[in-house]
Parts: sequence; structure tokens; C-alpha cells
Amino acid sequence: MTREDIDTICAALPGAHFANHSDGGLDAWKVGDKMFACIGLSGDGVSVKCADVQSAEFLIEIGAAIKAPYFHRSWVRVMFADKDADEVSERIHASYGLIRSSLTKKAQAALGPWLQKQ
Repeated sequence: MTREDIDTICAALPGAHFANHSDGGLDAWKVGDKMFACIGLSGDGVSVKCADVQSAEFLIEIGAAIKAPYFHRSWVRVMFADKDADEVSERIHASYGLIRSSLTKKAQAALGPWLQKQ
């Protein structure tokens, strides 16, 4: 996985847009005005939201992710090394879905249809 792969996955999601935070070193993908994926300065992984703290802890426990520094405990960092595209894509899609569902119904409707990965 590379940063370009992450950008390709995120850009394909309805209503997703890139927000460059040059002052703090964090580049983020957002839907609405809410972040669903974040790439830090090191560029070696992507931070994503999990459904809850327990889900994040489980992913960390099984070695699928690490704690996302400076984020709430419901966020994890999926490292690019030794991860295949499907695994990372699944985490990004799950994060996008969680954030998208937290938007108002009107905002969700404005994004257009989204076929969730099963």
C-alpha cells in the first residue's frame, strides 16, 4: 500500500474530499465536514475511525492496527507495511460509513448513493 493507493480509495467515495492541513502536517479525507481518514507526516499508514473503542482495541490486539496517536481511542492506525489493498480498503470504507451515517439525512442525500462493501 502507498499514499497514492489511499488517495485513490478515498477519492472514489461519494462526497469525499481532500483537506490538506499544511500547518499541522496532517492530510485528511473528509465527507461533509468530518474526517474519516488521516495520513500523518510519516506517510506509513492511515488513521481511521472504528465503530467503538472495543472494536479499535480488538484490531490492535490482533495486530491489524496500532493505536492512532493523538486521536480518540475509537481511532486506529493501519500501517501500510504487510497490509494488502483489500484489508486497508475495508477499514477506510468502514470509517467512511461511520462518519457518513453521522451526517444529517439531508447531507447524506446530497452526497449521492453509496454501495457499501459487504
